[in-house]
Amino acid sequence: MGTRPLLNRRLDGLGTTIFAEMSALATATGAINLGQGFPDTDGPAEIAEAAVRAIREGKGNQYPPGPGIPELRTAIAEHQQRFYGLTFDPDTEVLVTAGATEAIAAAMLALLEPGDEVIAFEPFYDSYAACIAMAGATRVPLTLRAPDFRPDLDRLRSLITPRTRLLLLNSPHNPTGMVLQAEELSAIADLAVEHDLLVVTDEVYEHLVFAGAHRPIAALPGMRERTVSISSSGKTFSFTGWKVGWVTASAPLVAAVRTAKQYLTYVSAGPFQYAVAEALRLPDGYFTDFREALHRKRDLLSEGLRAAGFEVYQPDGTYFITTDIAYFGEKDGLAFCRALPERCGVVAVPNSVFYDDPEAGRTQVRFTFCKKDDVLKDASTRLQRFRG
Repeated sequence: MGTRPLLNRRLDGLGTTIFAEMSALATATGAINLGQGFPDTDGPAEIAEAAVRAIREGKGNQYPPGPGIPELRTAIAEHQQRFYGLTFDPDTEVLVTAGATEAIAAAMLALLEPGDEVIAFEPFYDSYAACIAMAGATRVPLTLRAPDFRPDLDRLRSLITPRTRLLLLNSPHNPTGMVLQAEELSAIADLAVEHDLLVVTDEVYEHLVFAGAHRPIAALPGMRERTVSISSSGKTFSFTGWKVGWVTASAPLVAAVRTAKQYLTYVSAGPFQYAVAEALRLPDGYFTDFREALHRKRDLLSEGLRAAGFEVYQPDGTYFITTDIAYFGEKDGLAFCRALPERCGVVAVPNSVFYDDPEAGRTQVRFTFCKKDDVLKDASTRLQRFRG
């Protein structure tokens, strides 16, 4: 097989590997898994029943249309209009994908050429670096720093070069929980227009904003024709295994992303697409109650973590809390997380795996709060063992 590596090292990020390792440790030790971000309860029963009904009625059991079923594309367009006043043609400006992860991959493959540069927030969702690398482009990090993790807009301007092709945004931001403010979005939009940059924006936590409101950058002047907006059903409706995501953008951008997407999964999740179409039309009360429930869980776990001695960086969105472990005399989040299940029966993930530089975020550890209240209380009690 020769001496060449079997894997392009630009794709060999630690994030996914650590998630698998931490989940295995949770299983082996019986620890509470607050590492990987998936709920421990299913979403609305009526939406699950809609998926069962679609299967029984033979809807989506065979290949659905490549762009997604018309019912879901229409529901996505209605959602964008309902919540943000954005109008999209469901036939030409909406694309259904296998979760947001595929949407990100297809967008990077479609819109980037070898040698292009992509500016992205760091720490970053672990697929970003891999998708940019697969496109032959270079990721340029804009590092968000504790305690507030706000983007340095002067630094952003300085990072733009003639090779910069695209800004990859994530707000609400995983793992820090930072939510871009109106003035920050406006400044980023101005830079994109000034330098004729494309913007790909990952908005999967759009309905989990606890302070202020989610504002899509596509709604700002000059951004409608240069922005690819990405979201999914998994986080909003707590059916993460269904993997139904979507892209909304101008027709030329959607056509480009669709061209790449068709060689990834081609189609997926046929019956679930019908169920998600119904989910997107749930009344406003569902979205409000969902946000308020997660807000309460955030506060519950934050209180428990502080009582245990962690420095808590309170998130404005998502369902993750970033903490610092310096109080415990710990200097390596990765080693800390590997020992945590045996030490007190809780699993977390180190933020260092979300950085290019392993020294960055070394003492930061992420916990998820999308769990039952009694699970969060139990985890908090276990973590307080660190105080002796």
